[in-house]
Amino acid sequence: MNVVSLVGRPNTGKSALFNRIAKKRVAIVFDQPGVTRDRVTREVDVLGRKIMLVDTGGIAFDRSVTNDPLDEETKSQAALAVEDSAVCVVVVDARAGITPLDSEVIQRVRKSGVPCVIAANKCDTPDDDWRAAEFERFGLPVFATSAEHGRGVDALVKDFVSKLPPVDMEEESAKRPLRVAVVGRPNAGKSSYINRLLNAPRVIVSEIAGTTRDAVEVPFTIGSGPEARRYMLVDTAGMKPHTKMSKTSVDNFSLFRSEQAIEEADVVVLLLDPVMGPTMQDKRIAGKILDAHRACVLMLNKWDLAIKDGITNEKKAEDAVRKMMPFLNFAPIVFCSNKSGYNIRRTVEAIDRAAASASERIPTGMLNNSIVKATKKTQSPMVRGKRLKIYYGLQVSTNPQTIRLFVNDPKLVTPAYLSYIEKNIRARFGLEGAPLRMFLKTRTRKTAAVGGQPEKVETA
Repeated sequence: MNVVSLVGRPNTGKSALFNRIAKKRVAIVFDQPGVTRDRVTREVDVLGRKIMLVDTGGIAFDRSVTNDPLDEETKSQAALAVEDSAVCVVVVDARAGITPLDSEVIQRVRKSGVPCVIAANKCDTPDDDWRAAEFERFGLPVFATSAEHGRGVDALVKDFVSKLPPVDMEEESAKRPLRVAVVGRPNAGKSSYINRLLNAPRVIVSEIAGTTRDAVEVPFTIGSGPEARRYMLVDTAGMKPHTKMSKTSVDNFSLFRSEQAIEEADVVVLLLDPVMGPTMQDKRIAGKILDAHRACVLMLNKWDLAIKDGITNEKKAEDAVRKMMPFLNFAPIVFCSNKSGYNIRRTVEAIDRAAASASERIPTGMLNNSIVKATKKTQSPMVRGKRLKIYYGLQVSTNPQTIRLFVNDPKLVTPAYLSYIEKNIRARFGLEGAPLRMFLKTRTRKTAAVGGQPEKVETA
């Protein structure tokens, strides 16, 4: 897929333009230099072409511009984005005119040999368009744009699409990649994990808590050709407790993007510290995964440090986590180390299994046979002198796995018995890593006994 990168000095409106082209609020927009650090990416359809749109951090050659200790890493990520690009859009602030930083950015992009255009941003009205003419001295196509109001954006998009290489039909027809959101508390090792998978410094890693601000999407492929497995890894900002969040819009929007990443994911990887164990904040994050009904994998990262602390028994550690987080008992646990590479391959296998479980189709007959065996083995408890009778079960959706049980009276079910039925279904079909929702409905018409076929069943 062709990459189109937005580059430029800090605070020219790159993130706002990114959101305008993506037609979705993806990148954080805040009136402060240096907010974007990593490369923020999004797969976008424009004029019938699929592109990977990339928003880069502002390239500051003088730290006094942003006062950010991670300026060098941000600049490095922007340079890598240029190298990967089919087209670069240099975003400048038309109101400020040409600055030495603009000249240096344009010069460096031109040296790369990548086709580029200039978006003279912040031309909010036709009366501002004359400001864009100043940038024509660089000999590149210049477009007067306003990311805030959408002025000139269509013409800009039409131009950079015309500069893209011919369409690779095999690539265009490839199925949607599996979205994997990597979440956890600050400094849990999320960015390091993604870099380890890619074997490249794709996202910025630092001991400074809160380094990652946006939800950063990173394409990842295993294999090639029709059999290739494609992933979209989403590195999220560390999710802090509300009491420890600053009152800035950046912190609030970072949290919002992390929560949105969970909701949009096919699989969520929750990183935990094996030495510290699951904290209250870890449990809150797990609760958000449950609320979104997402498939989940638990990763106990930094296992090399746990071993140094004398924690060597994985079975005991797993039992302790299960005891503290029983609500995620369906999620597989993988012990790994980003530093040594221990079990990194197993984490990908666990992600694949969770994704397959979440989308598995359960044959109706086999589902009902498992319910028959469960109800024969253990009857439902008496509630107000009556027992729950399950007439029929039906899988009504996947992602998340949803089963509807047609019963005599939903009020007769107890949480313990419903959990028992769920355990039996899981034992029969696996569903490792996939949440399972079960809804009870009173049969509205005469229905056959469990294991048979209903005369008529409502599935909506």
